[in-house]
Amino acid sequence: MIHVHYLEKSRAHRILWLLETLALEYEIITYPRDSKTQLAPDSLKRVHPLGKSPVITDGDITVAESGAIIDYLLSRYGEGRCQPGADETAEWVNYRYWMHYAEGSLMPLLVMRLVFAQLPKQSPWLIKPIAKGINATVNQRFIAPQLNDHLAMIESHLRTRQQFSTAWPSGADVQMSFPLQALSMSQSLKHYPATAAFVARIDADLGWQRVVERVGPLTLPG
Repeated sequence: MIHVHYLEKSRAHRILWLLETLALEYEIITYPRDSKTQLAPDSLKRVHPLGKSPVITDGDITVAESGAIIDYLLSRYGEGRCQPGADETAEWVNYRYWMHYAEGSLMPLLVMRLVFAQLPKQSPWLIKPIAKGINATVNQRFIAPQLNDHLAMIESHLRTRQQFSTAWPSGADVQMSFPLQALSMSQSLKHYPATAAFVARIDADLGWQRVVERVGPLTLPG
């Protein structure tokens, strides 16, 4: 039995989506975030030293990091599904790019935006105006222009293909789902119709709907 160590308001939804797509049996062990710090409880560190989610355990094997979990599940249980074959060189390279891009390039910008957005909320009232100014300046001069470049690239890809690889949903679609859903929730996709359509396709996917029925809709910390 696969156990998913599921932290509330985390990136674990997409792992559940893949498990539903592969029709694998799994159990969910839920961990609440601290109401003040929004951090994971120490009990998650007993599963993995960093105390991050998602983490899965499959017998005596523990796998952390979304990309590694997706690779593990598809290698062990995928039976050729949800990814191109190694003989499809161009598609394999495309698939691997988006698998690594999601966490390596796109998510750092979203995390940075979240961190700076927390500055005014966490600052003493005397310096809240300064914190707001820092947040606005960083967003305007760095984060927003970078995100626009990234979204333009993603939009160009999805405009012609509607998805990130040959199968639906591929491991790359699963990996890309969280950052694009997060951007959709922050109203950042209104000028990117193909990307917004990709997020809508996730919402309509039967596997995703089963995830929502089981654990509720995707929510974000903050």
